[in-house]
Amino acid sequence: MRIWRVALALAGALSILVGRAIAQQPPGGLARAGTAAAADRMSLAAPRAVKLGGLLGDRFAANATNRLARVNEQELLDGFRHRPGAQAWIGEHVGKWLHAASLTWDRTRDPALRTKIDRVAGALIATQEPGGYLGTYVPGKRWGLYPDADWDVWVHKYDLIGLLTCYQYTRNPAALAAARRIGDLLIATFGPGRRSLNGAGKHVGMAATSVLEPMVLLYRATADRRYLGFARYLVGAWDEPGGAAILSSLRRYGSVRRVANGKAYEMLSNLCGLCELYRATGDRTLLAPVLAAWRDIVANRLYITGSGSSHEHWQTDHDLPNAEGDRICETCVTVTWLQLNLQLLRITGEARYADQLERTALNHLLGAQKPSGDAWCYYTPLEGRKPYRASVSCCLSSGPRGVALLPTFVYGVEPGAIAVNLYAPSRADLTLPGGGRVALRQTTGYPYVSASRIEVERAPAAITLRLRVPPWLRGLRVRVNGRPVAAPVGADGYAALKRRWRAGDRVDLDLGVGLRLVKGEHGNAGRVALEWGPLVLAADEAHNRGLRPITRAAIRVPAGRPAATRVARGVFTARGLWQGGGDARPRETPLTLVPFLDAGVDGSRVEVWLRTQPSPAPTNASLLAFGHEARSRPGNQFGSLCDEDPATFCVTFDGTRQGEDWYAVWASAPVRIGRVRFCHGQVFHDGGWFDTTAGKPRIEVRRTPGGPWEPIALLVSYPECGPRNPPVGIRDGEAFEARFAPVSAVGVRVVGYPACGDNPGQAFSSCGELQAFAR
Repeated sequence: MRIWRVALALAGALSILVGRAIAQQPPGGLARAGTAAAADRMSLAAPRAVKLGGLLGDRFAANATNRLARVNEQELLDGFRHRPGAQAWIGEHVGKWLHAASLTWDRTRDPALRTKIDRVAGALIATQEPGGYLGTYVPGKRWGLYPDADWDVWVHKYDLIGLLTCYQYTRNPAALAAARRIGDLLIATFGPGRRSLNGAGKHVGMAATSVLEPMVLLYRATADRRYLGFARYLVGAWDEPGGAAILSSLRRYGSVRRVANGKAYEMLSNLCGLCELYRATGDRTLLAPVLAAWRDIVANRLYITGSGSSHEHWQTDHDLPNAEGDRICETCVTVTWLQLNLQLLRITGEARYADQLERTALNHLLGAQKPSGDAWCYYTPLEGRKPYRASVSCCLSSGPRGVALLPTFVYGVEPGAIAVNLYAPSRADLTLPGGGRVALRQTTGYPYVSASRIEVERAPAAITLRLRVPPWLRGLRVRVNGRPVAAPVGADGYAALKRRWRAGDRVDLDLGVGLRLVKGEHGNAGRVALEWGPLVLAADEAHNRGLRPITRAAIRVPAGRPAATRVARGVFTARGLWQGGGDARPRETPLTLVPFLDAGVDGSRVEVWLRTQPSPAPTNASLLAFGHEARSRPGNQFGSLCDEDPATFCVTFDGTRQGEDWYAVWASAPVRIGRVRFCHGQVFHDGGWFDTTAGKPRIEVRRTPGGPWEPIALLVSYPECGPRNPPVGIRDGEAFEARFAPVSAVGVRVVGYPACGDNPGQAFSSCGELQAFAR
C-alpha cells in the first residue's frame, strides 16, 4: 500500500492535546503540539501584541476603516449563494477578506468588525454542501478546466485560508469544522485512482496545487495526518505528466523562469506551501529549492521597489520594464512575495529576509495602496499613472492582506531574545518561548529620520535585543542609557545587545538614513534612481506642476555632490532639465521628488528611473498628448488615452449594456486640428470593439473649454464588424484615422456602439490612444 494511503488510514489515530500556539505567519498560529518536525528560528508576533504608529499605523488604520469594514458582503457571498458565480474566481474574495479581517480584528478588537466577520463566516459556511463542496460552480462543472469554471481548487484554497484564520483569532469552531469538510472532500476527490490535481488548475496546475499551504496548516491545526499525507501526494503530483515540476525544475535550473509557465503569483503561493511542508516534516530537500528560487528572484527579477513580474509572469533575466502597458508588479505578487519572505525569516532568522520585507512593504505594497485605504492598484508602474480602483479584483482582495500582516513582523521572538525587524513607532507586548514577557516602546520618525529610541518597559533580567542592520545603512551607532556601546553585526545581519535589562532602560539608535544614487542597469541603463534610507523616490507631476509630461524631465547629477537635497519631511529637490514640445533647448528647472509610496496618489504621472538627459517631444506627438481625458464608463482597465503609448489601453467594461461609448481628450487652450487617430485597445471574447452595423464611429470636436461636442467626421477606416464577431485580423493598438477640414478646437472625442461578443447581457469597447494632429 502506498505511503499516502497509509497516511489516510490514520485519521484520528493520534490524540494530541492543544499546545500553546506559537505565533506563526497568519493563518498559522493554529499549531497543535507535535505537528512540527523543524523548529523555527524566529516566531512572529500576533497582531494584538503590536500596536503601530506613524506611517505603518496610518496605513493599517486606513485599511481597517475604509476597506475591510466597508466591504460589500453581498459581493463576497453571491457566487456561493447563487451558483454559478458571476466570474470564474469570484469565490476567492471571501477567503481573502476573512484572512485580512481576522488579522486586523486581532489587533483592533473592533466589535463592529468582529460582528461582520462572524456574519460573513456564518453565511459562507451556510452555503457549504453536505459533501464539503464550498465553491461557486454548478455540478458537472467542478474540479476541472471547464470554460468559466476552472478555478475550483483555487477557490477552496482561499476558503481554507480564510476559515482557518477566522478560527485562529475568533475561535469559531464552525470555521474549523467547515475547513475540515473541505480537506476531506479534496482527499476524496484527488489522488492516485482519482482525479489529477494538475487537471484542476490553471497555469500548468499551479493554481490548484497551491492548496498545499492551507492543507498543511489544516494538519497543524488538527494533527490529522490524512491532511499531511495529501500534502505529500500533492508535491509528488508536480512530476506527473503535465505537472508543473516545481521542485525538479528549481533543483536543475535554479531559475523561476524555467518553472512551468513562469506565472509569478501561483508559483510563489506554491513556494509558501513548501515552507509549511518543510516545517511539518523537517525535510530539508523541500527547502533548498525555495531558497534557490528566492536567490534567483532577488538577483534577476526584483524591481527596486520590492516586487516583481510583468504581465503577471517572471520574464527573462533583468527584463524589468517600467511602464503602465507592461503591467508590472501585480499586487497579488507583491503580497505573496511578502509572505514568502515572512516564511523564510521565521525559518532562518536571517536579516536578509527582513530586508526584503522592509523594501517591499515601504515601497511597492504601500505604493499600490491608495493612502485613504479604499482602493488599490492591480498593477503599479514605475513610470506612468497608478491605476487605483475599488472594483472587485484579486488584487483589491490581496492588498489588504499584506497591510493586515504589518504588525506581525515588526518584532520577532526567539528563545531568550527579541529581534527588531523594522524600525517603526510602536508598542509591543511579547511572550518569550518558555515564558517571560517583554514590553517595548519604539519612538522614531523613521524612515524619514535616522533616530530611533527603544524603551524597555518590562523584561526578564537578561535577554538579547537583536537589531536588524539594513544593507543600505551608512553606519549604526548605539547608545544604552546615554552611553555608547559596541554593537557588532553577526553573520545573520543583526547586532546583538545582551544585558540585564530593567524597566526604563533605553536604547538610542542612529541609523544613518541618507540619500543614495542608484545607477540603472540593463533596461534602465543611462538612468538613475534615488533612495532615502529604504524609501525609493519618484518624480511626480503633482509636485512638478510645470513639467508635464514628467517623462520629458531629467535630473542633473553633479560630480562630488548630493544629487538631491531634502527640503521637508519626505520631500526632496534636485537640479533638473526639461525638454518641452516646442523648446529649442532643454531648460534648467528644480525637480521635486517624493517617496514612491506617496507619488501619484491624485492620478498624476510618476517616474522612478530618471533620465540624465531630457527626452524631447517626438516630432509626431499628438497636439493633445498628456492632456485631460475621460470616457463614458470607467471600466476595469485603467490605461491612458493620451500618453503616446497605445499599449496602455482602457475599456468601458462594467458588466452592463449601454447604447453608446465615447472616449475624449482635451487641453486648456485651442489647437488647429485636421486629423484624428483612434488606436484600438484589445479584443476580448465578450467585447472590446465597436459594432459598426448601425454606422461607423463618429469624430466630434469641442471648440471651447466646456463647450458642446460637435460631430465633424466619421472614422470610415474602422473595419466592418458586428456586435458578436470582432473585426477580422484587428491588432492590439491598431490605428485608424479620419481627416477633415482643419478647425480650432480644445478637444476631440470618438463615439461608437460597444460590442458584446459571446455575452449579450453586456457590451463594451476599448481604446489604446486618441490623438489629434494638424492636417
